Amino acid sequence: MRYRPRQRRLAVAGIALFTALATTAALPSAAADRSERPHGGGLSATIRYTEYGIPHIVAKDYANLGFGTGWAQAADQVCTLADGFVTVRGERSRYFGADGAPDGSLSSAAKNLSSDLYFRGVRESRTVEKLLATPAPAGPSDNAEDAMRGWAAGYNAWLKQNRITDPACKGAAWVRPVTSMDVAARGFAISVLGGQGRGIDGITAAQPPTAPAAPGKAPSKDELADAARALFSQDDSTMGSNAVAFSGATTANGRGLLLGNPHYPWQGGRRFWQSQQTIPGELDVMGGSLLGTTGISIGHNAHVAWSHTVATGVTLNLHQLTLDPADPTAYLVDGKRERMTKRTVTVPVKGAADVTRTQWWTRYGPVVTSLGAGLPLPWSTTAAYALNDPNAANLRASDTALGFSKARSTDDVLRSLRRSQGIPWVNTIAADSSGHSLFTQSQVLPRITDDLAARCSTPLGKVTYPASGVAVLDGSRGDCALGSDKDAVQPGIFGPSKMPVLKDAPYAENSNDSAWLANADRPLTGYERVFGTVGTPRSMRTRGAVEDVAAMAGKGSLTVADLQRQQFTNRVPAGDLAAADAAKACAALPGGRAAASDGTAVDVSGACTALASWDRTMTTGSRGALLFDRFWRKLTAVVPAAQLWKVPFSAADPVRTPNTLATDAPGFATALADTVAELRAAGVPLDAKLGENQFVVRGGERIPVPGGTESLGVWNKVEPVWDAAGGGYTEVAHGSSYIQAVGWDGGRCPVARTLVTYSQSSNPNSPHYSDQTHLYAQQKWVTERFCEKDIRKSPALKVVRVRG
Repeated sequence: MRYRPRQRRLAVAGIALFTALATTAALPSAAADRSERPHGGGLSATIRYTEYGIPHIVAKDYANLGFGTGWAQAADQVCTLADGFVTVRGERSRYFGADGAPDGSLSSAAKNLSSDLYFRGVRESRTVEKLLATPAPAGPSDNAEDAMRGWAAGYNAWLKQNRITDPACKGAAWVRPVTSMDVAARGFAISVLGGQGRGIDGITAAQPPTAPAAPGKAPSKDELADAARALFSQDDSTMGSNAVAFSGATTANGRGLLLGNPHYPWQGGRRFWQSQQTIPGELDVMGGSLLGTTGISIGHNAHVAWSHTVATGVTLNLHQLTLDPADPTAYLVDGKRERMTKRTVTVPVKGAADVTRTQWWTRYGPVVTSLGAGLPLPWSTTAAYALNDPNAANLRASDTALGFSKARSTDDVLRSLRRSQGIPWVNTIAADSSGHSLFTQSQVLPRITDDLAARCSTPLGKVTYPASGVAVLDGSRGDCALGSDKDAVQPGIFGPSKMPVLKDAPYAENSNDSAWLANADRPLTGYERVFGTVGTPRSMRTRGAVEDVAAMAGKGSLTVADLQRQQFTNRVPAGDLAAADAAKACAALPGGRAAASDGTAVDVSGACTALASWDRTMTTGSRGALLFDRFWRKLTAVVPAAQLWKVPFSAADPVRTPNTLATDAPGFATALADTVAELRAAGVPLDAKLGENQFVVRGGERIPVPGGTESLGVWNKVEPVWDAAGGGYTEVAHGSSYIQAVGWDGGRCPVARTLVTYSQSSNPNSPHYSDQTHLYAQQKWVTERFCEKDIRKSPALKVVRVRG
C-alpha cells in the first residue's frame, strides 16, 4: 500500500475519483476469502479528510468500505482499538497482569483475569463462529460479514505501513494484526454488555459447592429489591443519552428535525468516531460509530436521521435451578436430570503461572453466583442460578445499522428494526425529510411476559421482577420456558409487534427513562414490565427534557438552530426547583451557621448569597453552579427521595412532580455545611466560575467544560471527577459524546451540525486530539460536509488512496 496524501481543490479531482470508483470491476464473491488469518486482501478505498480530521470514505462495495473504515479508525485510535482486541482475545492477563482492570468498555469485569476467562471461553467454544454461520436474518448478512473482513484488512494495512506515535501503545507487543473473527468478537462483546457482559465476574467465579454452606445473614427483601434496582438503574453515570425527534407539524418548513446527544465515556473503547461512508449508488451515510464497529451507529443520510438512547429493557433473566441432591453439577427439569456442561479455560498470566478454571453452562446459559455485590446468587448443594442472555445469539446489529444507513424514511428505520431485530440495549429515535418522527423501544429482550413472571417467579423473582424487571424463573419447570413469538427471528425473544412504538408525534423524546413519556401528551402503555415502568417517577433529566422539548414543539417554527440552542442551554432543572428554597432556608439558619457531618460549626452565609444569585445554568462562566452541584450531590445522597420534596410524585402530573424542596428534612443543613467546608478546603471560592473547576487537560492545557451531572437533570450531561487535593473537579470522564443536530431545507443536502466532544483521536500527537474539544468548550459546532460539492470546497481537504 502506498500512502499518498495530497491537497485537492479542483472539482474535477472529486469527479474523477467517483468516476473511477463507480466503474471499477466488482470484487470476487465474498465466499472466495473467508480466511481468519490476518490479511490485506487487495482491497482499497479513497478517504477524503475535511476539517477536524473527519474522513469521508468512498469504496466500491462493502468489503472495500470496511477496509477504508478500518484503516481510518486505526489512524486515529490504534491504541484504543488494540487494547479492545486484547480483551476479546482473552489476553489481558498475559500482557497487563491478572489483577489489572479493563477499561469497562467491553464488559463489567473487575479484573483482567475474569475478563480473560470469559472471553477465552467464548473463543474456545466457537460461539461467534456459530453465529456467523447462522443464515440471515437470524445471523449476519453477507454484506455485514464483508464489512468485517474488510475492516480487519484495513486495520492491518494501516499497522503494516505506518509508525505508531501514540505513547499509549508505541512499541507494544500487544498491538498485532487482527482477523475478521476479532472484529466479530468485538461486536459480540458489545451485544452482550447488558447480559453476560454484566455478569462476567459471577460467571467466572461460579464453582460447585464442596460442602453445605455455613448459615449466614441473608439479604432482606428490601435489600434485594434495592440491589436489583441499582443494577439496572438509568442513574448510571457512565452511560445514557438524550434524543428528540420533531415532526413537521412543529418545524419551520414541515420537515423533520433530530437532536441526538448520547452520553458515553470520554476515554477507552466505548468512544464514538465520526465518518462518512459511501458506496456510489448503494449507500451514503454519515455519523458516529462505536470504535471497532464497521457501520454508523448514530447518524443520518440524505433522507433520515436517527439516534439511540440506553433503554430500560432488562436484557437478561435468571433461572433458579433445582439441583440433583447427589451432584451439584446436575439439575432437574420436569423431574429429569441434566448435567451441566464444563467449559475449562486456561489463561496465560504475565509473570506468573497460567490460571485454569472451569465455567459451568446449562440449557439456560452460564451458572452465575452474583450480579454485582448487592445481588448474591449463591450456588448451594440444592440450588444454583443460570443467566439467560438472548443477545448471546445476536450478531445482527451491523445489519440493523446498514438498514438505517439506506433508509429513506422513519418507516424504513422501523422496517430495518423489524427485519433484523439486532438492537441489544438501546431505543431508537428518528426523523425524516418528509416530516415524520419516530420513537421505538425495539430491542432484543428475553420474552418475559408479566403472566409468565406471575406463574413462574421464585421467591427471589417475586421481589426483583416488580422492583427492576429482573425475572428469576423456576428452572425446574418446562412450562416456565420463555417460548417464542411468531414474528421473532430467534426463539425466546419478543417479536416486533410487542415493541413500544410512537409514530408522528409532534415530538418524541427519551432521556433513558422508560417509553411511557416519549411524548407526555401521548403516553405509551401496555408493554410488559421487562421493558420498563409506567406511572412511576421520572428522572430529573427526563423531566427537564420533556419540559424543554414540549415548549419547543408548542412554540413551533423550529429549525436546526433551535436544536443547537437546546444542546447548550445547560439549564439545571434541579436548580429551578430547589435553588431558591435552598437559598432562603440557608439565610434563615441561626447565625448563618450549620453543623457539618463531623460536628464542626461552619459559616455558610456566603453560600446563601451565591445560591440566590446563581443563574441556574451549568455554563462555564456560571457562578454558584459548582456550589449547587456539590450541595445537590451531598443532599440527594443522604436524604431519601421520598423525604426530599414536600409535594410528592403524581402519575397524573409526572413532569412537574415531585416539587418544593423539603428544607426541613434531616440532612439539609448538614449537606450545606459539608459542601461549604469541602470547597473551602479545596481552595475554591463559593461563587467560582464553573469552568475554572470543571475541565479536561489536553496537551497540558486546561479546557473548560460546560454541562452537569445526572442528578441535576442537565441535558448536556457531563460527569467530572472530584479531586479535592487538586482543587476541585478535573478530567470529565463521561458525558455528551457524538452530538448531531440534523434537519432538511428542501435541497439535496441535509442541514447538519455535529460535535465529537473529545475529538476524533486519542493520540496526544494528533492534530485532532483536542480540536473539537475546544469547540465544545466554546459551545460551537462543526458545519458538516455531507454533499460532494461541500466536501470539495473544504479548505482542509486531503485525499488519501489506501490499498491492501
